[in-house]
Amino acid sequence: MKPLIQFKNIVKEFDGQLVLKGINLDIYENEFVTLLGPSGCGKTTLLRILGGFLEQTEGQVMFDGEEISKLPAYKREINTVFQKYALFPHMNVYDNVAFGLKIKKEAKDLIEQKVNRMLKLVNLEEYAKRSVTEMSGGQQQRVAIARALVNEPKVLLLDEPLGALDLKLRKEMQHELKKIQQEVGITFIFVTHDQEEALTMSDKIVVMKDGEIQQVGTPEDIYNEPINEYVANFIGESNIVDGVMTKDYEVMFEDKKFTCVDFGFKPNEKVDVVIRPEDLDIVPKSQGKLRGIVKSVLFKGVHYEIIVETKSGTSITVQMHVSDDRPVINESAREKMSANVFYLDVEDVKELTDAEIIARADAQAWSMDDEEESISISKVEYDIKPEKGTYPVTFSTSNGTSVTVNMIVKDQNRVVSKEYGEEIFAENFFKKVDEIQDSVALDTDLKIWANAQAWDLDEDIKVEITTVDYDFDPETIVPGTYYVTFKTSGYEYKVDTTDYAEVDSVVGLKFEPEDIHIMSKSGSY
Repeated sequence: MKPLIQFKNIVKEFDGQLVLKGINLDIYENEFVTLLGPSGCGKTTLLRILGGFLEQTEGQVMFDGEEISKLPAYKREINTVFQKYALFPHMNVYDNVAFGLKIKKEAKDLIEQKVNRMLKLVNLEEYAKRSVTEMSGGQQQRVAIARALVNEPKVLLLDEPLGALDLKLRKEMQHELKKIQQEVGITFIFVTHDQEEALTMSDKIVVMKDGEIQQVGTPEDIYNEPINEYVANFIGESNIVDGVMTKDYEVMFEDKKFTCVDFGFKPNEKVDVVIRPEDLDIVPKSQGKLRGIVKSVLFKGVHYEIIVETKSGTSITVQMHVSDDRPVINESAREKMSANVFYLDVEDVKELTDAEIIARADAQAWSMDDEEESISISKVEYDIKPEKGTYPVTFSTSNGTSVTVNMIVKDQNRVVSKEYGEEIFAENFFKKVDEIQDSVALDTDLKIWANAQAWDLDEDIKVEITTVDYDFDPETIVPGTYYVTFKTSGYEYKVDTTDYAEVDSVVGLKFEPEDIHIMSKSGSY
């Protein structure tokens, strides 16, 4: 079948920024196509290029076999329904719908026939004489659709036309739009960031991100076989875990092998495994393919949203020594200065720099007259050996203000999880009460102060530390020793189910081979 519309390598640049990065897409006659993606992904720009409201920087727009880039909007067999409808407030419903036909100077009786047919199509025949300002949002939208369709375009463009409607009306209009499209039998191209709208109405969904197409397919294809993690997470909710495709129809994740319906991957290829929350069942632990602990239960009206943790993350606990030390004051220079005792790993001594020592000690100097005015630390003095021990380090400004603290060298504090192939390390550290209280992003600061980091031992890449737990109230903290725990994420599965489970209970997770969907790690359109 010959495409009705072809985008060929469409590039659009605004002020030096690429908004569309080489879009190639075919759209066929009578299709309901949805351009889906977050704000700023380029979907509306692509729509406006097709409508003739913008001109691409590079590429061709083909319509029914002809290049139309230089054709003005009013000469294209394309009409647009905008989010704000753009109705004429001084006209009634009938005159709004008839406006385009009157501009074309069609016969009065023909205009009447066409307008009445369109009003009947959108269920507004009884509202012909009513002012559009007296119509509800849903009714105004129908008037805008009727006005666009009465001109008998080959293509109707809809730029987020349901965005201004309330939830109930939006759901009603989704079905209404699909019904209208099927009745008039023309191509609809619909722009939205709402996944439900796209899944409900579309014959074809085009998922976009950052000016590029990620995947094109039917709603079923996009939902059940997402090409990458972005699509899987954008179209509904997903549980995504690392896996290995051991062979056709067999995948291993969480150190267990499972039968699946996917094939065509390389032997032992690393993949992402997707299981939708609604495809998981909670069963007694002896009956589950996976076993885990219920971490939370939320009632969502028609179902429960249950989080089940099947593997806890790798964690490490360190000590935070908090003092109420005051800064050193140099009255003659009108300067203040402070620094903290800090720990250092033996193996880091050889690569130690002045800048790193200043950062580790959080050494600072500032003006007594203006607390916001920082003063440079001009000298760092120390004599350190690559062996365990306590070494003094002195920080000084050019005006002679100085402070001396200890640098404690010890073996690295690390935890290795051979089972999950992870390593996490962090250091005990020293802080002052006011530094804790003044922190605006305490979890992040605690990671920095403890130099907390985690690694995947197999891939030799960093792993995110997702949890920071501590046993103090930052606002009321007093001098003392406190414990801080850093933890990587484990495997957690979201389950949408009508079955209730108690928090902290041990349950099984059951799923079928067809519930497992495999994505290539390098999935792209």
